Amino acid sequence: MATWFGLKGSRVERAYKEHLSEFGTWDQKGHAKDWILVPENVGKRLCIDETSLSDEVYTIVSNPEGHCGKGTVVAVVKGTKASAVSKVLDMIPESERMKVKEMTMDLSDSMKKIATTSFPKATIVTDLFHVMKMALSSVEELRLKEKREAVKEQRMAFARLKKKLKQLSKQRKAYAAKHPKTYKGKRRGRKPMRSNAQFVPETLSNGDTKVELLTRSKYLLAKTPDDWSESQKERARLLFELYPRIKEAYWLVNRLRCIFRSKKLNRESAKVKLHRWYDMVAKCTLREVKAVRDTIKLKEEYVLNYFLNRSTNAFAESLNSKIKRFRAELRGVSDLPFFIFRIYKIFG
Repeated sequence: MATWFGLKGSRVERAYKEHLSEFGTWDQKGHAKDWILVPENVGKRLCIDETSLSDEVYTIVSNPEGHCGKGTVVAVVKGTKASAVSKVLDMIPESERMKVKEMTMDLSDSMKKIATTSFPKATIVTDLFHVMKMALSSVEELRLKEKREAVKEQRMAFARLKKKLKQLSKQRKAYAAKHPKTYKGKRRGRKPMRSNAQFVPETLSNGDTKVELLTRSKYLLAKTPDDWSESQKERARLLFELYPRIKEAYWLVNRLRCIFRSKKLNRESAKVKLHRWYDMVAKCTLREVKAVRDTIKLKEEYVLNYFLNRSTNAFAESLNSKIKRFRAELRGVSDLPFFIFRIYKIFG
């Protein structure tokens, strides 16, 4: 608009903020930097997550029935401290808070405490995508560990070659100095090694070195075998042959994924399957996968609640993504209360 009418962009922005946007008469302007509340958006299902708006992290409670449009945002509160967030949420009338039957969230303990304090009748559901992300990170940890070892091995091979060439060069110089007239280099037998020979790491059947194989396997380890391309299948075969620990971790995580993907399981049958998975993990020696098992055990009741309605925290993640994209279009947040006001107008 500023370009069209030949005006300064800052002037148009100031006019919108001070006169056209109703920001000056907004009833929550005084505390917008710390919190805002839209109690009329409370529904039977809510999502809770945290996101960074500027230099601070804010907790956002949202209603998935709003579909990331009007009627989505219930509350935006500065920080993630359970007592501070609950203090704001408790301003919602108790009769409205008691209507909430389900709350989805990530693995955060502070989010769980907020939900149990402010919405005591809500069933807490731990988001399966965060559970699987944690499980896949254990495979990623093993991959990075093996990659560090492969890089170290490659550097040592290069250092050995460098040392050998240095010794060879010294020997040739010493012989040439001792026999200046007769030395013409080795003529018979195996071709002598050149003193400036380049280091070439060993390559596998698909053309990758070990380091390249481990680097390029990052994304295939996050997929199921059904989604692999032909080149990824070959790369996976080589990877699992060379690194059986990665193979074991991948298939254990894949079995966990199959439990969540099954449409036939209810809460009780899923619990049986999950306990069988615990037993399989107990037989392995991978501490990374055992750490995942221990975390799931700790939050088992909330993880299994997913099988009641197949609810996830995808709506909260989608809202976070839209807010971050909005922030990026503005090239950062210079006026935080006005930015939160615009969130209120778009999503509130």
